[in-house]
Amino acid sequence: MSFSAVIAIVALSQSDWVRRWFAPRQEPWRTRALRNLAMLLLTGIVIEIVLMPIALYHFHRAGAYGALANVVAIPLMTLVIMPLVAVALALDLVGAGAPVWWVAGQALSMLIGLAHLISSQPGAVTKLPAMGLGSFLLFAIGGLWLALWRHRVRFVGLVPASIGALQLALLTPPDVLVSGDGRHVGITDPETSQLIVLRETSSDFVRDNFTEGAGMGGETIALSQWPDANCNSDFCVATLHRREHDWRLLISRGRDMVPERALAATCYRVELVIADRWLPSSCKPRWLKIDRAYLAHTGGVTVDLGKRETRTVAQDQGLHGWWRQPKPRSQRKDGQD
Repeated sequence: MSFSAVIAIVALSQSDWVRRWFAPRQEPWRTRALRNLAMLLLTGIVIEIVLMPIALYHFHRAGAYGALANVVAIPLMTLVIMPLVAVALALDLVGAGAPVWWVAGQALSMLIGLAHLISSQPGAVTKLPAMGLGSFLLFAIGGLWLALWRHRVRFVGLVPASIGALQLALLTPPDVLVSGDGRHVGITDPETSQLIVLRETSSDFVRDNFTEGAGMGGETIALSQWPDANCNSDFCVATLHRREHDWRLLISRGRDMVPERALAATCYRVELVIADRWLPSSCKPRWLKIDRAYLAHTGGVTVDLGKRETRTVAQDQGLHGWWRQPKPRSQRKDGQD
């Protein structure tokens, strides 16, 4: 992200109209100060635009008002906080830095207060579901073209960048999210923009991964409390209404043994089965079975029911092995632990 920001600053500063903007001229100092302030704001806006696709691709969220905040934050940090810290460190050599440290602390409190103020505004944070690699590459190609070329030919880079932006605008969250071990399942509810989860967890990491992957915020809802789900100690059966079609899901939530014949009959009546255990071959849903054996080859999975498509961690990670589940002991070679 720092590399992209530097490229954007260099490309902006090398443009002809920016050079004309900063060309030497006779003018009052107030006018020049206003031009410098406007350039600072413009630079922040350009950096925000450049970094937004990267942030959305990796973190599924991006700030919208960062350029406005930087108009105050950058001068505050450069002209006030850093000099105060330098003076305080120098005075610490003789034990007299405490008053300056107090002033620096007040300035840092102002900076943190500014961050909280900006982030609390409506629309300050943009959240989107996971972006595909194709859309990200369109942004990258368009941005590099805009940065590396000069004169009017550089605007050709707006074409792939605009296509990537259109794909983002049409992006929809997945219907179902499954963790790599199958223990955590999330179902998106487009009507309430909330995430229904199989298991409530105190782990912020798990919850944040699911909400960010779905492009949603707010509190999650337990599947057992969802009106369209019926749960017992072993399984939940949920009904999802997507694109004028009802999808029935069977999701495991317990570890106790269940009669194979009853399980097979239930699997036959649903379109999708999700389990954190190995299910027998007699469990044959109408469309897809995501159990421990399936997840061992794919890692985490997102499901688009309307398109009947899945997206897996394996598709993005290639041959890297850190996402894979351990093999059963019966499948390991002799001598391997």
